[in-house]
Amino acid sequence: MASDNSAGGAAAFEVVGGSSSGAATVGRRPWLVKHRAEWRQIGIVSFYWSLLFAMYFVPACRNVLFLGLACYFSFLNSVVIHNHMHQGVFRSNALNLMFRRALSFGALYPATVNIPAHNLVHHHFDDDGQPDWASPEHVDFKWNLLNLLHFPNVAGPNTFNGVQRWADIAGHEDFKRQYTYDNAFAFGLTGVLMVFDFWTTLFFIVIPQIYGARSILRINIIQHDRCDITTEWNHSRNFVGHAFNWIMCNNGYHTIHHNRAGLHWSVLHEAHAREVKPRIDPALDEPSMIAYLVKTYLFTPPRPRPIDVGSREQAAQVAGPALASRDERRAEAARDAGIPAAPAAPAATSPSEGREVEAC
Repeated sequence: MASDNSAGGAAAFEVVGGSSSGAATVGRRPWLVKHRAEWRQIGIVSFYWSLLFAMYFVPACRNVLFLGLACYFSFLNSVVIHNHMHQGVFRSNALNLMFRRALSFGALYPATVNIPAHNLVHHHFDDDGQPDWASPEHVDFKWNLLNLLHFPNVAGPNTFNGVQRWADIAGHEDFKRQYTYDNAFAFGLTGVLMVFDFWTTLFFIVIPQIYGARSILRINIIQHDRCDITTEWNHSRNFVGHAFNWIMCNNGYHTIHHNRAGLHWSVLHEAHAREVKPRIDPALDEPSMIAYLVKTYLFTPPRPRPIDVGSREQAAQVAGPALASRDERRAEAARDAGIPAAPAAPAATSPSEGREVEAC
């Protein structure tokens, strides 16, 4: 799949970062990865694999501590999937595809699924105004904790059913091929491990794999529930703790990621401070995800009321640089995902309804 093209040319220098003032720094480009910050993501995935295989091959490592660490790093592996499917880690297309397989094994689902499910539908570039497959509105328990716990049971099947319809209707044969390769590697390697040691694989490989996949689905409800997704700047909740965002590769800065999906994750902190903070309701900047989860799902049993951001959004219309048009952002998302962007069509229907969608 052409989603992660190798860099062309022989330029020795490139822009490698930014500052809160928008100034960029220039430095010698890395020889293997696109950005130096990618070594953090490679380290996360390498450590996760080390935990899994330590538990598989070393009986002394089969304990609660290792299992807990593996579950946590499985979640981070899914965070890396998100980042990698927006912008490939490596300069080499072949390495990006290999890395995609490794990530798929870590989450026991095909990483390629993120292209339609996240890059296009969740970012509202291929949803035609309909709720995305992982919309918080798909769960509606009065006891809010149940919404958080049950959400993956709804969002997971919705996503895979939607992706299958999207692929069949839009006819993306290259997508289907990469989807199959991801699945074959993820389930094939897991199956081989089960053949040699079924119970160890089930408890110390499969449990972490599933934990990470389900946890990343829950991020959708955590970051968007009771926000107004119809607005340009108040559609997402951000978690702005520095330590949290270091290990999460800046995935706490969700508003700027939605609005400028082409930005590399390493510069989201500066972009959030520059563009988002002056425009959003302060209630949507949370200092700590843990504190938010405790407050929202344990100490406040009823589901919170939607946040009224009308006045703040109105003020945002005149603050700072304007966003590119939806068609321009959609074309950029499709290009980054390796899907040819078609000219804007006058009308189409939602892939969530299983009818015809725009080619993209």
